[in-house]
Amino acid sequence: MRRHEDQKRDDAGRPDRRTVLADAAIGVLADLGVRGLTHRAVDAAAGLPVGTTSAYLRTRQALLTALVRRLVELDQGELHAMGERVPVRSSEELADGIAELMRQRLSGDGRRRSLARYACAVESVRDPELREILVPRENAGRTAVRAFLADQGVTDPDGRTATLLACVDGLVFEHLVGGGEPGADAIQGLVAAALRGAAAS
Repeated sequence: MRRHEDQKRDDAGRPDRRTVLADAAIGVLADLGVRGLTHRAVDAAAGLPVGTTSAYLRTRQALLTALVRRLVELDQGELHAMGERVPVRSSEELADGIAELMRQRLSGDGRRRSLARYACAVESVRDPELREILVPRENAGRTAVRAFLADQGVTDPDGRTATLLACVDGLVFEHLVGGGEPGADAIQGLVAAALRGAAAS
């Protein structure tokens, strides 16, 4: 299993066991789907003795909850870092930032997280606890988009931001299933729609 650089560590400097298991569970869910997400599969993916996962996360619900919490933590970290690193001062820069986010979510570890995220979203339809964890949260990326739209004179920047990011999410899903990456025209179209009716653009 590939180790995440931002894994929490215990007092001895070792990766926190629950975090290791949650990271392994994300990989299992991405690779094997919901039916393949078992305690034994997570043990194997984490390279730990059989029974380790059930000792820390006794039930399937506990395993799913730990997985989703870790997924949100990783996503939030990614969006926060991007919001601080990528400036949003023009529609072109906003489109560039969205394109970068999509590349991250459609390749490598980001692709596996995307697969796991959508599987969890489906599970959350019948699970209020998971649904609550998956509710969109504030981060530097969301704040930067909302601030830019507000500066452009967009009516209801909060609503426009939520709609834009939902459209981005949908585009990621489309290409996750269908393959490839969205073209620049598709991304620019989303940005143009978000800015429609702005006082200045």
